[in-house]
Amino acid sequence: MTQDGAEYQCSASSSLDFQYLDSEQTDSADLVTEVALAISYKGVNHAVMMVTPVELDDFILGFSLSENIISSAASLKDIDYRVTEVGIEANVTIHERDFTQLKRQRRQLSGRTGCGICGQEALENLLIPASPVVRGALPDLTVLTHLAPKLREWQRHGQVSGALHAAFFVSHSGEVKACREDVGRHNALDKLIGHLVATKLEPDAGFIVMTSRCSYELIQKIARTGFSTLVCLSAPTSLAVSWAEKHNINLLHLTKNDAPRVYTKGI
Repeated sequence: MTQDGAEYQCSASSSLDFQYLDSEQTDSADLVTEVALAISYKGVNHAVMMVTPVELDDFILGFSLSENIISSAASLKDIDYRVTEVGIEANVTIHERDFTQLKRQRRQLSGRTGCGICGQEALENLLIPASPVVRGALPDLTVLTHLAPKLREWQRHGQVSGALHAAFFVSHSGEVKACREDVGRHNALDKLIGHLVATKLEPDAGFIVMTSRCSYELIQKIARTGFSTLVCLSAPTSLAVSWAEKHNINLLHLTKNDAPRVYTKGI
């Protein structure tokens, strides 16, 4: 990929000075980086998302797949990054077949932190179902019980700055295979999906874990990309449960004090 913005992408956090309210003492803290990423496909503007500028190749691949912009990873041909005074521009080259379909269904998105539906032109474009996924088994109780410490070890950016969501892929035996972090939970999931597809990790090799709450958009994204199980560290919404049931997805909430809660079973 062409990356004249590569130096920008390397910074997940930056050190900023502050003063304590009860004194004149000053100090510094590492704060998470948040920038605007303008995504265009073959020169046609499509979305502006607020992201943490690391693993952007993974993000754009995952976003393109989970938003049904491309039909497969092979359709993404190139990404040309350019750093501007206000953020990063990414011009994505995709297969002509998918680009024609995108122009036909095109809608403008205006993304902001924590909001995956802002800027869509019509509500009827919002709740578009995906095909039900291949049913998968529930994660093992012992695996989930011992998962939390492993997840913390993998959050290398979050350990520095905090304020980041994380998405993980965990094998059925409990081994964390990958982690992606971002200021936006949807972005973290898209980065993970992009990484898993790029490295050819099959969806049935494990399950996805998110540190955030579960809204319907997360279910929509994993359904579109074939993953059968989502475990969240915060509660799901009622619409997320409904969509998980509709798409044969196992949806679990890993609580701090109680046993894991199973809201839907794919099998």
